[in-house]
Amino acid sequence: MSILIDKKTKIIVQGFTGKIGSFHASEMIKYGTNVVGGVTPGKGGQTHLNLPVFNTVKDAVNSTEASASVLFVPPTFAADSAMEAADAGIKTCVAITDGIPSHDMIKVKRYMRRYVKKEKMVLIGPNCAGVISPGKALLGIMPGHIYLPGEVGVVGRSGTLGYEAAQQMKNLNIGISTSVGIGGDPINGSSFKDILEKFEQDDQTKVILMIGEIGGPQEVEAGKFAKENMSKPVVAYIAGLTAPKGRVMGHAGAIVSAYGESAVEKVELLKESGVKIAKNPSVMGETVQSIIKGQSL
Repeated sequence: MSILIDKKTKIIVQGFTGKIGSFHASEMIKYGTNVVGGVTPGKGGQTHLNLPVFNTVKDAVNSTEASASVLFVPPTFAADSAMEAADAGIKTCVAITDGIPSHDMIKVKRYMRRYVKKEKMVLIGPNCAGVISPGKALLGIMPGHIYLPGEVGVVGRSGTLGYEAAQQMKNLNIGISTSVGIGGDPINGSSFKDILEKFEQDDQTKVILMIGEIGGPQEVEAGKFAKENMSKPVVAYIAGLTAPKGRVMGHAGAIVSAYGESAVEKVELLKESGVKIAKNPSVMGETVQSIIKGQSL
């Protein structure tokens, strides 16, 4: 098993015929992902990358029975594209797009409340690297060759730190069940806690690596959830230990303003929740390895 996607998941690409959508769709197909078509309004009926193009997500879902989509849509239209995917019955949508205005994401989050939990689409991102279940499917922009299939679940805000962790673990011959990039924006579709919950229910995942950063309460909330609800060990690395308070940080747009939002405070609160901490990014793989081997840190 894996979470969110597997070999059988039928996937469509929104923004299919654009330059970025075309490039990453072809990479996903090369990886072995079950891409069944794409959506570009006004180009329905055409063929692109030997796959059908549709005008709307609804048309694509009706024709292909797709259950997942990935957005390569400009920021101005990306929120509408996510809501369109939800209305069409897509179960997992990954929004790669960077630069979606926060008020647009608030609108999307409000819109999703009309669905009961079991029918609600899982939105990953925006401003994220996507999701990969190594050896099965890639729904995003990760470099697939650095991921070994295995039993470690990875969830993080930063795409590049996720790649670093994957490469470190590959060097140690440690595989990954699924890696999820939830995105660096202040308002995102899925939180660390949402993904930890899915990893807890996944038989393949035995250990979880959480890669967080300063700003916002999500990592601490995830730590509390892990302490109270999870049987699987959680390892965490928190970026930004040297960041000054009150400074806007580039990647996440994070402003450290409340208790529990600085990296130092997050590390302490996570330790209190029983989460093992990787002291710096160069030892993420080693820290996971020590947990797998049952060594004490």
